[in-house]
Amino acid sequence: MVSALLVSSSEKGREMLRELMRGVPEISPAVAASGAEARRLDLVVINAPLSDELGDGLSCTLAMDTSAGILLLVRAETADEIAEKVEDVGVMVLGKPLGRAMFYQALKMVAAARRRVLGLKQENRKLQSKIEEIRLVDRAKCMLIQYLSMTESQAHRYIEKQAMNTSK
Repeated sequence: MVSALLVSSSEKGREMLRELMRGVPEISPAVAASGAEARRLDLVVINAPLSDELGDGLSCTLAMDTSAGILLLVRAETADEIAEKVEDVGVMVLGKPLGRAMFYQALKMVAAARRRVLGLKQENRKLQSKIEEIRLVDRAKCMLIQYLSMTESQAHRYIEKQAMNTSK
């Protein structure tokens, strides 16, 4: 179950977002009235403007500081202009008014993009760990070569043997 945060400064906007979310069974929505309340959860839907800000700054901050998927709802007249500012950091912009089908598709796209980014981050962590392990082994080999006058292949075999003997 994906947790989604719906951010809108007006009760009418919050109710509109709740109504749009009723048809999405795999998403559990919560509601916030300001940018300060919005800095949590997996998926954030921002109905701009907010009471304390426009919403584009909040969406950029959330996109850069969290792994949440961000959907920014703005007036149709300003959608292209705002999209130019925020899409580079991964925020999806939709113009209002919008229908349930378009909203549902946008949510699915944002959720899919978030899953992809999380998968890439996990892969990146694995690769970083592997690189660190290789660096450590190379440093150990260099020390064996320098202090015990081993060749590189001898040092490599020695480290392999030690790893097998200690089950590491």
